[in-house]
Amino acid sequence: MRNSPAELSPADFRAIGHDLVDRVADFLATLPNRPVAPALNPRAMHARLGTSDSVPTKGEDASNIAKQAAELVIANSTFNGHPRFFGYITSSAAPLGALADMLASSVNPNCGAWSLSPVASEIENQSVRWIADLIGYPTTCGGLLVSGGNMANMVCLIAAIRAQAGWDVRSLGVAGGKSLRVYASSEVHTWLQKGADICGLGTNAMRSVPVDDTLAMDVKALERMISEDRHAGFEPAVVVGTAGSVSTGAIDPLPELAALCKRERLWFHVDGAYGAPAAVLPDAPAALRALSLADSVAVDPHKWLYAPIEAGCSLVRDPDVLHDAFAFHPPYYRFEGDAEDPPTNFHEWGPQNSRGFRALKVWMTIRQVGRDGYVRMLGDDISLAREMCDRVKKEKELELLTHSLSITTFRYVGRKPREEKQLNELNAAILEKLQKDGSVYPSNAVIGGKFAIRACIVNFRTNSADVNTLVEATIAVGRALDRGS
Repeated sequence: MRNSPAELSPADFRAIGHDLVDRVADFLATLPNRPVAPALNPRAMHARLGTSDSVPTKGEDASNIAKQAAELVIANSTFNGHPRFFGYITSSAAPLGALADMLASSVNPNCGAWSLSPVASEIENQSVRWIADLIGYPTTCGGLLVSGGNMANMVCLIAAIRAQAGWDVRSLGVAGGKSLRVYASSEVHTWLQKGADICGLGTNAMRSVPVDDTLAMDVKALERMISEDRHAGFEPAVVVGTAGSVSTGAIDPLPELAALCKRERLWFHVDGAYGAPAAVLPDAPAALRALSLADSVAVDPHKWLYAPIEAGCSLVRDPDVLHDAFAFHPPYYRFEGDAEDPPTNFHEWGPQNSRGFRALKVWMTIRQVGRDGYVRMLGDDISLAREMCDRVKKEKELELLTHSLSITTFRYVGRKPREEKQLNELNAAILEKLQKDGSVYPSNAVIGGKFAIRACIVNFRTNSADVNTLVEATIAVGRALDRGS
């Protein structure tokens, strides 16, 4: 065997691997007792890595590198798996998923072509069908795993544009016909801005539809906007419904949107990156039942299916539409296989050619948890968010702003009257201190001009005590800032 600087002997691999697994196991066991985030700025963090920007001339001992890396990462990270991480929609990752990533990286299949990743490709196909089945979407759909919500939504948008344009977009581009229009609520995630930009539509193609008191899309307003755009010579093409907005967990009226899109012959896409998995619950919000009516859906397994990052999933009802949007057949690719038993070559189903084995961690986690496990864990998250909502209502110094799915938003108002500007400044200061102190980690939302403390629970480690800690810490910091003002 060639003596390579990158090789490890089986004995060394076992020793380093066992030590690393022990360190990770100790980390997970002590996670609730650690600060949620480090109190370091970028300059201080950079200093911990060493100040040299030059590549080391000589290689180092692999065992020491692994130990130092584990110490650095565990001591200096923001832990989204921490039971008091309420900040963003990034879930606690199933530990089995971490082991899946190690296995996937060790075998290192290229999941762009079936012949380069036979079992990995079939695991991905099965994972896509399982995700569709969990949310009540047709398992005959086309789909693939991508990096996250942005890409999952964009893949669906690209398929939608090709299907709705009425001309050869591949040859002529999006400017080859009438100017297309895409409609979404004013609460839509910024993926759509990026998508409109990247796809060449331009952000002016986005039509922001007003929302009602629940922050869900106003369907009547949407109907008027579609009519106005057609009259003005534009081409309405896609309606994006949101199944759980990032800020508040609001769910658009998906059944009504599906019916409207059918009447108007528009593509109906649902951004379910966060909220779609809640469709598995027996008491799921009624609107989520309409996921099955969408032309495409984006889901993020690394959000509410508890898979490690990265894992997003694009689902498109008509597999041919998804395939046609991305398939190229250059002469240097010979991956066709048997015509009677054609393989799935994922480079024909999405923007990547070389692709990592993302599906393994999703597949293994779904197998470990099962449908019943997801019903239990998602239900627990929602119950805890409702518990937070009820606790906030009881506190005279706090004001509840919204509650939906597993997101609750509120703000500190104190005991003396203030103008809105002062309240916004005060709550921004509270949030900054909470995040720096490290005992809890919420984020923010802006709701009707009000700066809110936002708590999102997508974490199987969180319990009632953690919910109470956030409420009590917010009041304590608010009072301290009050006294100092």
